[in-house]
Amino acid sequence: MSQRVVLNLGMGDLYSGFPAVTIHLWEADDPHPSKFVGSLPAAPEIPELYRSWQLVYEALHDRLDWHPRIEIEVADVTNVSEIEFGKLCQRLTDQINTWLNSESFRSIDQPLRTRLNATDEIRLLIETNDRLLQKLPWHLWNFFDHYPNAEAALSTPEYQRADQVPTQSTSKAQILAILGNSRGIDLNQDRAFLERVSSQAEIEFLVEPRREQLNARLWQRWDMLFFAGHSSSKEQGVIQINPTDSLTLEQLRYALRQAIAQGLKLAVFNSCDGLSLAQQLADLNIPQVIVMREPVPDLVAHTFLKHFLSAFTGGRSLYAAVREARERLQGLEDEFPCASWLPVIYQNPAVAPTTWREWCGRVGEQESRGASEAREGIRRKLESRISNILLSSVAVTALVMGVRWLGWLQAWELQAFDHLMRSRPAEPQDQRLLIVTIAEEDFQLSEQQQRKGSLSDLALSRLLEKLEPHQPRAIGLDIYRNMPVNQALPKLATRVRQNDRFFAICKVSDVENKHPGIAPPPEVPPERQGFSDVVKDADGVLRRHLLGMNPDPNSPCAAPYALSAQLAFHYLEFEGLSARYNSDGNLQLGQVIFDRLGPHQGGYQQVDAWGYQILLNYRSYRSANEIAPTVTLNEVLTGKLKPHQIKDRIVLIGVTAQSAHDYIPTPYSASHGFYQEMPGVIVQAQMLSQILSAVKDGRPLLKVWTFWGDALWVWSWSIAGGVLAWRLRSLIQQVILAGATFGILHILCFILLIQGNWVPLVPSVLAFFVTYGGVAVYISLKKQKHSLTSKQD
Repeated sequence: MSQRVVLNLGMGDLYSGFPAVTIHLWEADDPHPSKFVGSLPAAPEIPELYRSWQLVYEALHDRLDWHPRIEIEVADVTNVSEIEFGKLCQRLTDQINTWLNSESFRSIDQPLRTRLNATDEIRLLIETNDRLLQKLPWHLWNFFDHYPNAEAALSTPEYQRADQVPTQSTSKAQILAILGNSRGIDLNQDRAFLERVSSQAEIEFLVEPRREQLNARLWQRWDMLFFAGHSSSKEQGVIQINPTDSLTLEQLRYALRQAIAQGLKLAVFNSCDGLSLAQQLADLNIPQVIVMREPVPDLVAHTFLKHFLSAFTGGRSLYAAVREARERLQGLEDEFPCASWLPVIYQNPAVAPTTWREWCGRVGEQESRGASEAREGIRRKLESRISNILLSSVAVTALVMGVRWLGWLQAWELQAFDHLMRSRPAEPQDQRLLIVTIAEEDFQLSEQQQRKGSLSDLALSRLLEKLEPHQPRAIGLDIYRNMPVNQALPKLATRVRQNDRFFAICKVSDVENKHPGIAPPPEVPPERQGFSDVVKDADGVLRRHLLGMNPDPNSPCAAPYALSAQLAFHYLEFEGLSARYNSDGNLQLGQVIFDRLGPHQGGYQQVDAWGYQILLNYRSYRSANEIAPTVTLNEVLTGKLKPHQIKDRIVLIGVTAQSAHDYIPTPYSASHGFYQEMPGVIVQAQMLSQILSAVKDGRPLLKVWTFWGDALWVWSWSIAGGVLAWRLRSLIQQVILAGATFGILHILCFILLIQGNWVPLVPSVLAFFVTYGGVAVYISLKKQKHSLTSKQD
């Protein structure tokens, strides 16, 4: 079984540590990963050891005349023996494993290992932009001893799939082999190993080409780009294409981008010090690159290429082929120490790893598939039988709705919901709000020197002094303060006690998760308290808005409403609108009814609908984090805020600093090709804006249909699938109309969501294609039976 593991090291470095390390595990073809969170401590000895190792390694290259594929400057270490070098290698190995076996990392390492089997083929992607971390020999981690079919690869945290252009397929793999400057090295061996696979590949060799010649050939369609010769990464990746000319990949940017768009899947640089080359290609979204981390001796380069090509063209996966070829280099380490440390994969996580089989035999497969499709088209006659279509569609709809009722489609439906949410057009910022954020730099303000938590008493006092004269409608403090105000600031205690516009948060105790709760500020009376609790889905994403609850009487937080609801109620009371419950027990503000979410509603079929929950209709301007005007604490304290920016607004005060760890995954977290969670204060603003916009602007709340409304919708798309399968003869027509139908379904669901209706997308797609496939198979079997009967007659 193939498994993908992504280790994201987050922010930090080896000198200060990595406070937010995450691991995502994709098991087999499951699109929903498991996530583990931990941290890694500082390990300043690793950079020092690695630099010493690198200096000695380069010195051995120079002293032992290894014929490396790089121009090496003489290192400042010249008198170290190979035995001492071996000890240095062992020390570096031990330090790496000590670091990765640290206590804070076990919280993700141990759960990960319990989900993996020793027989699994594991692709471990290490996401980091830190050059030193990319240089480290990650295969020395004892994780790889326990999982013999695992291999590490490097990746940047930001990536996306390159746009593809249509190209003509061929029956052989297409390889462009560049043999550059060969001074002091033997490139004939590289050519010989490539020529061994010429029966399965069309290989074009460019021997010491000119720049214009290389540029022109890159504009063609290739499966693999191979380079052998001198290269380096001193400042940026450089390849020597002939004895006089050296190029950076930036100088070939447009040609390489075109090659990738036309299907270039793999680049192999069998040359020295290639990490910068890999990074430049990663910026162009190439699927995979194989490079050498450090200077590579000629024999090591030849041996790796021989074994990699043998394993890869023999059917092994790319990762398995690289591991096998890399481990075979250990047989050379008497003569070339650390040879097996050199090869590394650079992977674009948005693209599945390539295989040799994908590159070969495509014409034959397409001809076979075309013949099969033609037979299917002939068999699909106009034998429309409405009764059969209706019977099939009813059966399929019942099956899909039953599976949905059990909650088996919920994860997919929530992902589709997130996709539609992110696709909606931008909306203007909510000018009724003003968000005051506390960023990392605000912790360094002089007013914050005696803080307990994220905001000191002095900073809060001066902040309120700046805000209150300009008459905000309300002030909401989204920061826990369960301690009394410092006695040295009696005016602050009086202000928060008597100001009926000041609201604060607390957290209700959670017996199930053993959370004791967090009390509100002692000076704030109960009527101006709001809970901060939210309800996340099983994948950790926040899609629901918890408006109210009945807290445990023993909880330190007894607030019956969320902070967002309390602020909205206070704001709307100025407009003459008071919250009440209608005869159905639903909360009503003005003419707007906030329908409570219950079990088995919409995409939520397995959900604990405790408390008073509604769907959260996020608002996005340029991004969902820019829902309202935002200023920093420092900007307010230094008087950079204008009175009109405060008057009659709700001011929300909260922390956005990464170190506070007040971040929540939302449907927008995976947008723009990277993962970004939303600060808690922005989430509060989203919830508050939802209430105000619904009451004051008529912005729709998100609603779901009844069970029978959903069933009728799904049934209609099931019928559509059956009709298409029965009525269309041409496979091309079927594919086009099936794709068009799916597009129409997607657009309708999108339009309805904008209008506030979350309707079934995933169940409708399943019903459409299951009915379509079932009717198509029935027609095929009937045609075969008819053919056999005709022959017997």
